Amino acid sequence: MTTAQSFRGTALSALTNQIGVYALCDLDQQPIYVGQSVDGIRTRVRRHLTSARSDVIANRQIDVWEIAFVWAWPVDSADQVEPLERSIFAHYDAELPLMNGKAMVPGEGDVIWPEKQVAQVIEEEERQSRLTPSNRLPRQIKQYDLLVDYILTVKEAPHLKRSLDAHFARLVRYHQKFL
Repeated sequence: MTTAQSFRGTALSALTNQIGVYALCDLDQQPIYVGQSVDGIRTRVRRHLTSARSDVIANRQIDVWEIAFVWAWPVDSADQVEPLERSIFAHYDAELPLMNGKAMVPGEGDVIWPEKQVAQVIEEEERQSRLTPSNRLPRQIKQYDLLVDYILTVKEAPHLKRSLDAHFARLVRYHQKFL
């Protein structure tokens, strides 16, 4: 096991395994994907980070290299999960489009968000290195190309095109930092 895998494993072990909602956040601490887990947040996030049974990774919607933080909002009962996910998704998708693909409309009424847990899943020195525009921009251009290729050769679907659009918005930001 590499040092990076060991660091990630330790960081994830501190994350709750209660049911709830989570956000995979990029190097800028900006959510890129919001999901839910009814079998434990830590378990679900671990599958994303290892690409095991994770459609958003397999479909090229997200590059695991970009994920530096995981936020988690654990809840006590399963009926709280979906309204909370809709609320969190709507909030962060309005700030900067998420890579989820499928848009979620907010539910009715105010949802009170539980206290957020934060886990940094890569070491800070590595995060700073990845933030360097000359490291980040080429990587994200490749990721964009992989998603375009996936859409053209495997599956042309509206949710993937929405992800492509979200990725493009982020790519423009990385491009500006590069200049």
